[in-house]
Amino acid sequence: MSITPLMPVYPRCGFRPVRGEHCHLIGEDGARYLDFASGIAVNILGHSHPGLIGAIQRQAETLMHVSNLYGSPQGEKLAQRLVDLTFADTVFFTNSGAEAVECAIKAVRAYHQSAGADHRHEIITFKNAFHGRTMATISASNQDKMHHGFLPLLAGFKYVEFDDLEGAKAAIGPNTAGFLVEPIQGEGGIRVASDAFMHGLRALADEHDLMLALDEVQCGMARSGTLYAYEQYGIVPDIVATAKGIGGGFPLGACLATEKAARGMTVGTHGSTYGGNPLAMAAGEAVLDAVANDEFLAEVRAKGERIRARLEQFIGNYPDLFELVRGRGLMIGLKMRPESRPFVAHLRDNHQLLTVAAGDSTVRVIPPLVIDDSHIDEFMDKLSAGAASYAVPVAA
Repeated sequence: MSITPLMPVYPRCGFRPVRGEHCHLIGEDGARYLDFASGIAVNILGHSHPGLIGAIQRQAETLMHVSNLYGSPQGEKLAQRLVDLTFADTVFFTNSGAEAVECAIKAVRAYHQSAGADHRHEIITFKNAFHGRTMATISASNQDKMHHGFLPLLAGFKYVEFDDLEGAKAAIGPNTAGFLVEPIQGEGGIRVASDAFMHGLRALADEHDLMLALDEVQCGMARSGTLYAYEQYGIVPDIVATAKGIGGGFPLGACLATEKAARGMTVGTHGSTYGGNPLAMAAGEAVLDAVANDEFLAEVRAKGERIRARLEQFIGNYPDLFELVRGRGLMIGLKMRPESRPFVAHLRDNHQLLTVAAGDSTVRVIPPLVIDDSHIDEFMDKLSAGAASYAVPVAA
């Protein structure tokens, strides 16, 4: 048999972590790596947060899973906290970001079709977005690399350039149901939507009775320096998909919606076997206990500014290697002139620094939100050593 026991859909590298200590990962060989990747923006409290670990342990000893056919005091409590902290009136819990976006897509369409407007099914999305790996979420993206091998795509999506308000306006037609957009594109290269774009989408949605659904799977849950990135734009969305950091490492996602936006999501229209299980709810409670306060969020913004300031100064030493720095909070993109993936591998394999490659030749710097100045110093030291030792490949 030639196929590996783990289906070979990931190009796994040689680093094999077996233990985590705060903001570091320790490999199978004992090597210690600074983790500024955070499981791709998931481990927002690091790898050994006592509050998160304790909450999961206590809940595992009590009750891990029950059917959603029964009442859920654990789910009701976490949902109420999210409602109190956000724009939302109601919450559906999922196991992942892709599932949360799936719920958002269904809610957008159900809003219209529950009122008899069955023709309003088309959702306007934005190029270079990443919304997940299910059939609906790859169909919501224009990226051919995610489509290959899975055709035909699901109908009902129209792609427009990111941050192009006039393009979004021109794409509206009689079948349009809503917009689906990342306020900060993660996989697309830490590209931040402009204030004018986000305000314009809200105005267009109001004018045409469209749903404005935000994918905050990566930029949400304190990552951008506010609990959710939409707060920084001063707008109120209709729907938000959230995941990654909301469980701190435990699989958890959620679809947040206003009462109006959820009018089509009635009994029997949607479900999940594991979504909202008591163990996941305990993890979500522990994460909110840690991050949902002004002091913590202000620290995220301050630490993000310190890293960005140092990166801005640093890239001037390597003008042929780096182009610019962008992002919000501790969601930072270091845009390179050459392709970023070889450099990310170089940092990992030679300097024990973990970052994540993204589109637009960008290195994602997405550390745990609990880093301190010693971690920032270590990051800059490793990045500087990596840049100094990196030989940019010469095109043939």
